[in-house]
Amino acid sequence: MKILVLGSGGREHAIAWRLRQSPSVSRVFVAPGNPGCAQVAECIPVSNPTPVGFLEAARQCGADLVLSGPEAPLVDGAADLFAREGIPFFGPTQAAARLEGSKIFAKQFMQRAGIPTARFAAANSLDEARAALDEFTYPVVVKADGLAAGKGVVICPSRPEAEQILEEMFAGRLVGGAGSRVVLEEYLAGEEVSFIGVSDGERIVSLEPSQDHKRIFDNDEGPNTGGMGAYSDSRILNGQQRAFIEREIMQRTIDRMREEGAPFRGFLYAGLMMTGRGPMVLEYNVRLGDPETQALLHRMEGDFGVLIRSAAEGRVDSSALRFRAQPSVCVVLAAAGYPGKPRTGDPITGIEEAERRGATVFHAGTRLDGGRLVTAGGRVLGVTHSGETLAEAIDNAYRACEAIRFEGMQFRRDIGRKGLARWRQ
Repeated sequence: MKILVLGSGGREHAIAWRLRQSPSVSRVFVAPGNPGCAQVAECIPVSNPTPVGFLEAARQCGADLVLSGPEAPLVDGAADLFAREGIPFFGPTQAAARLEGSKIFAKQFMQRAGIPTARFAAANSLDEARAALDEFTYPVVVKADGLAAGKGVVICPSRPEAEQILEEMFAGRLVGGAGSRVVLEEYLAGEEVSFIGVSDGERIVSLEPSQDHKRIFDNDEGPNTGGMGAYSDSRILNGQQRAFIEREIMQRTIDRMREEGAPFRGFLYAGLMMTGRGPMVLEYNVRLGDPETQALLHRMEGDFGVLIRSAAEGRVDSSALRFRAQPSVCVVLAAAGYPGKPRTGDPITGIEEAERRGATVFHAGTRLDGGRLVTAGGRVLGVTHSGETLAEAIDNAYRACEAIRFEGMQFRRDIGRKGLARWRQ
């Protein structure tokens, strides 16, 4: 089987890396990919990064199955286009992808389906949003309705700060057109968990739990980013919590989407807050998370290709899914200036040494410049390692990070620390 992966980041490198190890997969292609993807797959340049451009890439390589790493092609209707052209595609339709493409749609869907989530109000104008603030205590959460690359969520500790963020959202200064409509939400206290499943439209098979670290600085300080690191450990959830999430959130979402005429086939991601009232959904994503994918796939065993193909064909095969018990940790190395405008073009050294130390280094924002590897984005690399314990996995990952250098490199030094505190390892 020949599989084409759409995208160019660390998640796509990790997907291609894992597919390359699948006995059912003969060739892996990535469009457009990056220098790391090129080490494990064949990269296809894409001059037109739209569903039409990706369709051309699929025809060029003769793909037997296509899947999208990022959300934008899914929200733009890639699955619908590929279905019309008769090319197998794993991912939700445009109608189903609204779960991520519109925060307002997602919140209203959860309300209809009885899925536990924070109290909210939707607003289509600045005046409407200001009036809705009267319904909330502080802190309050302001979310852009549209896609904002993980940067459309702001926790506002007071009304003046909330009004300022709303003004910037509606003026287009914060996240562009994604903020032309907003959701206001009650603030939920607790610990976040990323829970991802593989659905064939009727059933859903769970991956292992993971935890992302969104803020740029240690101790969850500073602005939100696309994710500064993640770890995966089975102990993040106990059996009772996992059973509740699988039944009352994941399967209920799949059932309700089918009932509403938009069956969901693909990776369903529920961003959860573990509150005193139980697990509550913060947001949906309609694809694998980034950087959760790097940690998850580092632990995964079995044939990833069989898992995806079976789900795409409407008969998800859970026997193809296995995980090692050992926890995995991914530490993101980011460029100077991130999460604002990142500096690019800085030479990168030390990846080979990091890999000699046992890490798998996934490329996110890199490019080749005259044979040199240089930075080309905000999140540059995802240094990923495992260990017999979470403490060992953390130590292994950070030891590998020490080998890598580029000017202005920044990274969090507390990835996985909440887990250590929880289990007192």
